[in-house]
Amino acid sequence: MDLLWQGLLETLKLSLLSIAISLVLGTIVGVMRVAPLAPVAVFAEGYITFFRNIPLLIVLFFVLNGLPSSPLAISLSFFATAVVGLSVYTAAYVAEVVRAGLQSLSRGQLEAARSLGMSWGVAMRFVLLPQTFAAIIPPLGSVFIALIKNTSLASTLAVPELLYLSQLVESRTFNPNILILTGLLYLAITIPGSLLVNLAESRLSLARTQR
Repeated sequence: MDLLWQGLLETLKLSLLSIAISLVLGTIVGVMRVAPLAPVAVFAEGYITFFRNIPLLIVLFFVLNGLPSSPLAISLSFFATAVVGLSVYTAAYVAEVVRAGLQSLSRGQLEAARSLGMSWGVAMRFVLLPQTFAAIIPPLGSVFIALIKNTSLASTLAVPELLYLSQLVESRTFNPNILILTGLLYLAITIPGSLLVNLAESRLSLARTQR
């Protein structure tokens, strides 16, 4: 059991770091996707399309094996490799959610902000993005819960997360029920996460109706 708790903590650490990085990166790419400069928008669209249409495992192994042999010659630890791979992959999904949220807002809000002398970037930061994040909590929550489940692929990189250590315990004890317990531990992370997302959505909906 000690190994499983250790794996659970590693999974939580991997998940939280990847969520934080993918949220920042995905927001930037999502804003770039609706930017008025065509080359910026095209680059962002290419990023989103590329990462949403390839398997995560390819991204992880590219970061592990491709970056060290590239001109950049970047070599990362197994844990850092998993964080980078999960983050850049999930950022594409976050970006698409942010893009959809921004485009659902009335165009008149941006025009009103520009008429007050705000630049496009300032209007995006202080007017549009706050409203967008209030509206996209449910889909963002779904993306991040998927990320938590995707951390199991870090076991292919020998990251000592929950699935990796549960497989180690199973190989030592020959008890396949360990994997059932592992599934329950994943549920112990994802179900409270879903409840928190639903709670945040309910409170925001209540706040909007009371205005």
